[in-house]
Amino acid sequence: MGYIFNMNKKQYTFIDLFAGAGGFAEGFYKENYRALSHVEFDKYACDTLKERMRFYNYSEDEIKICVLHKDITDKDIIEKMNLSVNGSEVDVIIGGPPCQSFSSQGKARDPNGMKCDCRNYLYENYIKILNYYKPKFFVFENVRGLLSTKLNEKLIINDIFKDMKKNYHILEDKNRILLDASKFGVPQERKRVIIIGIKKNLKVDFSIEDIYNDLENISNNQPRRTVFDAIADLPKLKAGQGQEVLPHSPKIENDYLKLLRHPSQNTIHHHVARNHNSLDIQRYKFMSKNNWTLTELYSNKPDLIHPKKRLFNNSYVVQKYTMPSKTIIAHLYKDGNQFIHPDHTQQRTFTPREAARIQSFPDDFIFPCSKTQQYKQIGNAVPPLLAQHIAKLLKKYLKKMGY
Repeated sequence: MGYIFNMNKKQYTFIDLFAGAGGFAEGFYKENYRALSHVEFDKYACDTLKERMRFYNYSEDEIKICVLHKDITDKDIIEKMNLSVNGSEVDVIIGGPPCQSFSSQGKARDPNGMKCDCRNYLYENYIKILNYYKPKFFVFENVRGLLSTKLNEKLIINDIFKDMKKNYHILEDKNRILLDASKFGVPQERKRVIIIGIKKNLKVDFSIEDIYNDLENISNNQPRRTVFDAIADLPKLKAGQGQEVLPHSPKIENDYLKLLRHPSQNTIHHHVARNHNSLDIQRYKFMSKNNWTLTELYSNKPDLIHPKKRLFNNSYVVQKYTMPSKTIIAHLYKDGNQFIHPDHTQQRTFTPREAARIQSFPDDFIFPCSKTQQYKQIGNAVPPLLAQHIAKLLKKYLKKMGY
């Protein structure tokens, strides 16, 4: 089932940096934007980008030059991008550097607090490409740890602001640029820095504050969705069960599933449960059945105490049906213990499709890679639904400017 672009409508363009699997891009595709270039270092993520471009009916020739499997620091990166941009006017640049070096988890694991991590400087390549193409808008996304990360005792965010302000109007209010996906209809608590910029020499009758006011209004009018909304319809599985493609016609309907599934779909992809050891299966069962934390499990079931006694409460967590999920993370590829299914009869952690649902990926979004890579790509992505709200808003302002 492919997608037909509405060619009767104006098609705005975007460039996608640090593209990952294309979660950010998906929101722009949904709003009928045309991709000029996806730049991504990871081969498997590039495979996913290509697969999605096929869904949106790009030709193989377009895909070949549009998806750049390259290091963004390569000296010839702009030269390679120009092959697919091909002189087109660029309306929006989106993306954000890898977030591990700015994240609290990354800093906690590194004895130097990630100070030596070269990824701290990748934003400079984003700025370089931004200043070369000079799009009307840019959207820069990153983890909230970016706001507190210091290099040489200086906040790195201040350098980022300074570099962005040379050619763009931005908002520096650290509270307003921190958006929570759960307030935009995504069934997940996910706070991320979203910096939007407007090119300085444009004749506009609006300000960057107007854009963030609109985002605030959007967030105030979105339903608060839950784990139940996202995954309760999916086939029940035990550990090790499932297939890459399963027949599926949901018996549960809600407005969220209507966003993610086409009425003609009768299958589900990537709904495959991990294998778990017998002790973990028991832990999952009792924690989900009794709504216990790990500490409560240990108090009530000492025979299930983990040999690694230094485990904290957040090492094993049941996601609640009645709440948005906690932040889906790339660590899922190692284990899913922080994402225990709330249905105690299933006694397992989330499948890749369940994680994708919670991230707001449509059910027709295919990840043509191993389960390990699927978890990584899903955990690192910008939720497509959040991206779509931003894409739609920028489209409104592009029209307002007469483009």
